[in-house]
Parts: sequence; C-alpha cells; structure tokens
Amino acid sequence: MKKMVKVFVGALVLAAAVTACSYGSMAITPSNKAIVLRNDGFLMGALRKAYVCDVSDAGLSNCQASAEKP
Repeated sequence: MKKMVKVFVGALVLAAAVTACSYGSMAITPSNKAIVLRNDGFLMGALRKAYVCDVSDAGLSNCQASAEKP
C-alpha cells in the first residue's frame, strides 16, 4: 500500500512539473514598461502568453495580456 501511494504521489509531481506554467522571461523597455513572458510545457506551449505591465516603485501594476502570440 505504501508503495502504491509513493507511485501515485510521484505521478502527481511529474504531471505538475510537465504541465505547470512558469514565468520565464522579463524585459524592461525605455518607456518604463515591463514585458513578462509566461512559458509552459503543456501541449508544446499552447498556454504561452505575454503580459505588458507598468513599472512603479511598488512593483508591476496594470498588467494586460498582449493580443499577439509570443
């Protein structure tokens, strides 16, 4: 029974690692905007998105998804 639980938990961790999203890149433009790219491993990148955010002293704000595909 313990071995079955270990296999199940291992499968869940592997599935999360393969399909989970991660924020992989960020660039700052001269107009005080930040571009954040979200990468993923699900369906060969089907969930990739780019966000354009305003940069302030408090951090990133007003983040909006870009209409173009990264």
